[in-house]
Amino acid sequence: MGAVVACACVLAWFTALTVYDVRQRRLPNALTLPGAAVMLAVAVATGRGAPALIGAVALALFYLGVHLVTPTGLGAGDVKLAIGIGALTGSFGVDAWVLAALGAPVLTAMWAVAVAFRGRAATVPHGPSMCAAAAAALAVVVV
Repeated sequence: MGAVVACACVLAWFTALTVYDVRQRRLPNALTLPGAAVMLAVAVATGRGAPALIGAVALALFYLGVHLVTPTGLGAGDVKLAIGIGALTGSFGVDAWVLAALGAPVLTAMWAVAVAFRGRAATVPHGPSMCAAAAAALAVVVV
């Protein structure tokens, strides 16, 4: 029962992040930072604190590097979301972390190509791809 509740909470968090990012084109601290704190706290409580912390730091540093090189291409909200996504996927192992880390940019690129083919000159938010890639990675690793 606890795993079902945890999955529901994570999916609710992903949904809120996705809806907000698609509508507002930003990820607010009120969603990213508490989510990251919860992911790390739950990982510590379940004995997976070290891999979660390593995953959070590694993904956040990667995203921070990209943000510093191209601040208009990747926002600070994405960097903060990387903390929670990295902690969540890191707590499930390297395979989940790598799938999520590589899957998110691929999904964003595919979305951007689809938008371009439709003749629209718009950018696409990256947060939804981060959430989708993390959910898919966990589904692959857990199931």
